[in-house]
Amino acid sequence: MSIEELYQLYLQHPVISTDTRKITPGSIFFALKGDKFDANTFAAQALEAGAAYAVIDNAQYRADERCLLVDDVLESLQNLARLHRKHLQIPVVGLTGSNGKTTTKELINAVLSQQFKTFATQGNLNNHIGVPLSILSITTEHEMAVIEMGANHQKEIEFLCTISQPSCGLITNVGRAHLEGFGGVEGVKKGKGELYDYLKAAGGVVFLNTDSTALREMQQARHLTNVFGYGTNPANNNLVTGRLISNSPFVKFAWHSKDGISHEVQTNLTGSYNLDNMLAAVCTGLFFNLTADQINQGISSYQPTNNRSQIEHTATNTIICDYYNANPSSMAVAIENVSLMQADYKVMILGDMFELGDESAAEHEQVIVKAMAAHANRRIFVGKEFYKHQVAGADFYETTKDAFDALKVSPIKNATVLIKGSRGMALEQLKELF
Repeated sequence: MSIEELYQLYLQHPVISTDTRKITPGSIFFALKGDKFDANTFAAQALEAGAAYAVIDNAQYRADERCLLVDDVLESLQNLARLHRKHLQIPVVGLTGSNGKTTTKELINAVLSQQFKTFATQGNLNNHIGVPLSILSITTEHEMAVIEMGANHQKEIEFLCTISQPSCGLITNVGRAHLEGFGGVEGVKKGKGELYDYLKAAGGVVFLNTDSTALREMQQARHLTNVFGYGTNPANNNLVTGRLISNSPFVKFAWHSKDGISHEVQTNLTGSYNLDNMLAAVCTGLFFNLTADQINQGISSYQPTNNRSQIEHTATNTIICDYYNANPSSMAVAIENVSLMQADYKVMILGDMFELGDESAAEHEQVIVKAMAAHANRRIFVGKEFYKHQVAGADFYETTKDAFDALKVSPIKNATVLIKGSRGMALEQLKELF
């Protein structure tokens, strides 16, 4: 079946399913393959569960005419999304970066949705499967979209841009994340810079964090001119310039545009490092002609629910839930944030960082050095990598279970507690102890 034919069926059944446990009646099921499964084997089950069609690439599982045979299911999903995107006559904001992608995406969506019917990437559906699914979730009712793109190797952002086809976008930052796949920090800059390359070729707009030397260098090297800046330095001719007012524990900040009128915003996010993400959202809102009141309302009303810079109060503790993911760059700013916070008793629970390759040992050692130098009362390190580099004055546990068992015996009370580590560490298991 051709993509054009498949697109006509999609227009009649504009909901995509990839999981037989979550079939939407009337949807089109795409039988994707994984390392440990082949969803072709579930095609008949998907139809029985209510799917209108099942897209398969193995003829032996063609139960009836509702099974649509293609050469490659994943490629068909991606090509279908490309075709759908071409039919969408709306602005698409594309963003990537080493840290802060999801929070920035959520803040931009919170701002733009004050005026527009906006679609935004759900959760972290930001890879070669998630981006096509996101694009195919955009309907004719949407007036704008915000698409997050993640990558752990070069050419991935380039590929995702061919699907999402952003008309404007930004790189939140470039840091020490996915070093193994990118081949070092210079590889990260090259990989993330693929968004700038796409926007330049497409005549798109770049929102630039002018506080970042790396991003400015990447912009200048590409001779990007359709640029709107944001940052904290008034000398940089930004569209929006801001400053941190307080972070105790929630961020309050001020911003002004070129008209010079200052605005103050109280947020529900912790972490002074989120100022960049907030200014990116302000910049995007101003570019799309939202009023200051709309922008401020969008940011102040945003409530984080994704375990990123999220604060929860329990009976005896204040928990900074930041355990969705971690890399050396995000660890550094999280440690600095806790160090600067005003609190009577501060505890840092830090878990291993993944995908660092040959740099892993050195990077974990560096985090330990930073944590030991920070203003905190107690430091707890969890994971096999941290465990290899034990130092005096801190607690080290080889596994999350070991940490759980120890903290259950000697619980932490009346403290502000940062919990941060890579997703695979499952540090959320510790939260119930507080």
